[in-house]
Amino acid sequence: MSDTVAHATYPQEAARLVARIDQDPWGSVRPSLYETARVISAAPWLPGEQRRIAYLLNEQAPDGTWGEGPERYRLLPTLSGVEAALAVLRRGTMPEETTRRLAKAVDRGLAALRALPTAGPWPDTAAAEILVPSLVTKIHQQLTHVRDDGMSVVGGWRPGPAPALPRGYDRGAPEYVARRYTSAGSLPVKLHHTFEGVAEYIPGALIPDGPDLLGSSPAATAARAAALSPVPAAGTVAALDAVAQRYSGLFPEAAPILVFERLWVAAALAGAELPAASLPTVRGWADDLYDPRGVRGAPGLMTDADDTAMAILVSSLVGLEHTPDPLDLFHNGSHYDCYIGEDTGSVTANAHALQALGSYVSRHPGTRHVYGPRTEKLRDWLVGQQRPEGPWPDKWHASPYYATARCVAALARHGGDHASAAVATAVAWTVETQRDDGSWGIWGGTTEETAYAAQILLSTTDHQPRHARALHRAETYLNDRAGSGHHPALWHDKTLYAPGAMIGAEILAVRELLRTRHGLHGRQTTLTDAER
Repeated sequence: MSDTVAHATYPQEAARLVARIDQDPWGSVRPSLYETARVISAAPWLPGEQRRIAYLLNEQAPDGTWGEGPERYRLLPTLSGVEAALAVLRRGTMPEETTRRLAKAVDRGLAALRALPTAGPWPDTAAAEILVPSLVTKIHQQLTHVRDDGMSVVGGWRPGPAPALPRGYDRGAPEYVARRYTSAGSLPVKLHHTFEGVAEYIPGALIPDGPDLLGSSPAATAARAAALSPVPAAGTVAALDAVAQRYSGLFPEAAPILVFERLWVAAALAGAELPAASLPTVRGWADDLYDPRGVRGAPGLMTDADDTAMAILVSSLVGLEHTPDPLDLFHNGSHYDCYIGEDTGSVTANAHALQALGSYVSRHPGTRHVYGPRTEKLRDWLVGQQRPEGPWPDKWHASPYYATARCVAALARHGGDHASAAVATAVAWTVETQRDDGSWGIWGGTTEETAYAAQILLSTTDHQPRHARALHRAETYLNDRAGSGHHPALWHDKTLYAPGAMIGAEILAVRELLRTRHGLHGRQTTLTDAER
């Protein structure tokens, strides 16, 4: 590819990405094994079950687990897969060959669960403290029914022993949480997205009903339908079927994700200069998504500081006069809670808040006396969350490169001298952890994490030769893999997922920043003498 063609690629590709997202009301994300298995178990009445059962069987790994990522991340999807297979077997509606395969999948899944670590640390995924014990209990119940009924599925098959509850989880947690809110007389919105974990303990009068997806979750919606009536409401069937139609009969962990997707894509592309052709579309997104009452990532979710901050930031980047006032809803005195009533804080949500406030003050210097003290507290809180060796961790992403890139971007622009040491430490850690092939990654090199690491190095004004060498190797790695659409799942929801359009936007933008980092009109393909 010539330098002239390469120079024209970024605005064209960015504009195409924005246009594609604008036309998709659901969002770019792969189906979730966990979520699809929950729908199989709770909603046998939904059209397309054969497709979902085939997916369940085909997705089981050779070691008997389900899911993506390292073994500790496979606990929840494997529990979900085993329970769903048992539920289908108990219904006795499958052809003999499918029945045999399901029985074998149960045996392999139970063996895999017994082989998983018995103790943590377990990943901080959404409501794992409720979902894991709930599924262990369900599997015990299913296996008891199989044995007590004298069920002979096929060829005298009898399942193996039930899995033990891994250490670190409380078997009574789902019932305890349900009792707590039953006593209060209402079910909070924060439990809607993971309602399947408490569904069987919530009295019918407290179960939120309606024709839409509950908490934007197919699993929660199917569990709600099963808890309310043996015959699902037509609206529920239509809502789930619409998602299934979009995802070829399967289900993602959240639907739709258009708020989250549009804001993150817009912010990423704006970092490398948003194409003029896309500006009206992105401005329309920001205007529609900004809400003075706070922004929610998807319908049925709680308002949160992360999406609110990003709506404010994107508004500022495209010249809209939306104030940071909605962030006040989440301020706790030193920083921002991602959700009201949050248990664990998020550094990336606060990094986005610092960027939003800093960008707004830069455009409105007269507001510095209002937001200056708050940004200083926020800066100090973020610096205090940094690990001694340089990175930041976060609960929304498995990789520290994502959180570190967000924190460095915020602190380098808006942290001043008070944050310079933290930024320098993060940059040094990033250089030191680059892999031999020029990539970065927590479990192996990925284009996504390499893009974040390159962002960290591009954020510094300390242009050392070793930084230039690292960036050159990163550029080569990313360019060699340009166009690769499959990304490992690294983002946290109930299990790991990969928001494809968002990841693609980050990679596209950083490749453009790398190409233009020396102010050259063509791509730099060799190191200067100083960089060597």
